[in-house]
Amino acid sequence: MSRVVRFSLILATVDRVEEPRRFLASLDSQTFRDFELIVVDQNPDDRMDAILDPYTGRFPVLHLRSEARGLSRARNLGLKHASGDAIAFPDDDCEYPPGLLENVGRFLDENPHKDGLTGRSVDSDGNTSNSKFDAESGALNEVNVWMRAIEYAVFLRAKVMGGTWFDESLGVGAGTPWGACEGTDYLIRLLRKGASLHYDPNLEVAHPQLPMAQDAETARKAYAYGCGMGRVLKKSNAPLWLKARYLARPLVAIALYSVRLDFPASRWYWEAFKGRLRGLIP
Repeated sequence: MSRVVRFSLILATVDRVEEPRRFLASLDSQTFRDFELIVVDQNPDDRMDAILDPYTGRFPVLHLRSEARGLSRARNLGLKHASGDAIAFPDDDCEYPPGLLENVGRFLDENPHKDGLTGRSVDSDGNTSNSKFDAESGALNEVNVWMRAIEYAVFLRAKVMGGTWFDESLGVGAGTPWGACEGTDYLIRLLRKGASLHYDPNLEVAHPQLPMAQDAETARKAYAYGCGMGRVLKKSNAPLWLKARYLARPLVAIALYSVRLDFPASRWYWEAFKGRLRGLIP
């Protein structure tokens, strides 16, 4: 059994009901039970009360209300209340496999020199979702972090996080064009402070694939996510070749999906390309 005293799981949620309900059910199935859930609720109503009530007495839940929206703002608020030795940031539409916290705790026990562990995202069928991930395990650095981490599959020792906050201009709901990559930015800043982080592709968190429908909302999201990536590539002073790689990838995808007559996917990558370009331009 893990000797980690407690996990603090910071869950930001807004505008959803069924998704956080499924996450809570997956959390209640964990084989390792020493954790607290910190819910940062940005809804204007009380919808979360009925979702959280069934878990009273099952595990500790701190329900915080926040009128100010934004994923990074919510995570920073949650961090101020976290008491665990290890901290994670599950999405409200992800699910934890039953042994996830047990496996992370074991890794941290067996590797006291490591400051955190990252994994990858898979859908309900076990297929990689929402990013391209490295097939090999190993240490994170400022280049491979782009293929070795995604926010809801990051587990960090609290002691390495002290004084480091999420950039509230980044992420969903920030009120800026930069709608993603706040987690990557956070990890890069930790790495620059000397954090030792490890990636294991066998550590999986379930999360649905991003939709690629032919509609304005999907296009808006693709553009916002692209803007966030471009912004963090620029902010972190990534090498020119890495910036070029992430500009070229959506162009290759556009050509591929156009040949397949998959126009929703082609539009997604076109919007992503435009967003990345905007984020990179001074």
